[in-house]
Order: sequence, then structure tokens, then C-alpha cells
Amino acid sequence: MQGHKDIPLNATGLAQAQEIAPAVAKLPIATICCSTLSRARKTADIVNTRNVPVVVIDDLKECGFGIHEGQDAAAAWREDWRRGKPIPGGESLEQFSARLLRGMNAALSQPGPVLIVGHGGSVWPLEKFAGITTGLHMVNCALYRFDPPVSLDGPWTYMPLAEPAIPSVAIGEAQPAAV
Repeated sequence: MQGHKDIPLNATGLAQAQEIAPAVAKLPIATICCSTLSRARKTADIVNTRNVPVVVIDDLKECGFGIHEGQDAAAAWREDWRRGKPIPGGESLEQFSARLLRGMNAALSQPGPVLIVGHGGSVWPLEKFAGITTGLHMVNCALYRFDPPVSLDGPWTYMPLAEPAIPSVAIGEAQPAAV
């Protein structure tokens, strides 16, 4: 869980972004929005093969995990945090969710269609606000399309468009052991 640590995109992330770029190029994207963290910005730059505007939005950055930044995503603290337990020096799930919603709304106010390059932890608030109850399982650098509900009280729908073949983990999974 890197959180607000501004670590660069690693070799796997670079390769995944390059692999997914052709799928992004086929979409009628008008704007790409990303967080202020360099790993999201670098991904946005790599997939932006048609040179559309890139808008950097601070509210799209990953959750601040406080004392747990850089620790194992599968550790017990994460489930406690998801149930509302605060993290010293970090954001609560409610604070993060409210901030991310502001970021998503800012992104969706840009000329569309909009591609949002985000972070793994963003899935939890996204599920909540979009009314998705199936439990999204997104791996790093997966490309999904989200559509608003057809009725006022319905959930958003989503469809996976592309996923890199290069191995990665979904948020909350343990890293595979090195071979």
C-alpha cells in the first residue's frame, strides 16, 4: 500500500502501461485525468498515444495510509480500516471516499469521454458511490468502461475492456513470492 508515497512507476508498471496503450488508442478519449502522484502521471503519459489533454487532479490520488504506507496490502490493518478504524497519520475510508468523489466529479466535468488513470485503492469508494455490489477485482493497469445508471436508483455498470498479460496483483492481494 504505497498511499501518498510518490514512488516512481516500476518496470512492471511501465511494461503494463505500454501493453495497454494500444487498447486506449482505440477509444474516443477526449481527456485523460490522473492524480498528482508520479506513477499515475507516468501511466497517463504512456497511454496518451493520441496526445489528448492530460488534467492532473490532486483529489484523484491514492488514499493516505499514514503509518501503514509501504506495508503489505493483505495485512490485518486494512480490513480494520475498511470497517472504519482510523489509521494514525492517514485518511479514514470516509475521508478518502469524499475526496475521491470530488476528484471523479472534477474529472467527469472535463470534455469527454474521459479516461481516469487512478490507483488501486480507488476501487473501494468507486464501488460504494457507483452502487456496485459484485466486488470489482481490478489488476494494475486494467482498462474498464463505467456507464451511469439507466434509472435514478440503479447502479452504474462496468465492463472490462483490456487487462495486461504481464502478471500483477489486485488491490489487497499479497505479492507473489520471487522465483
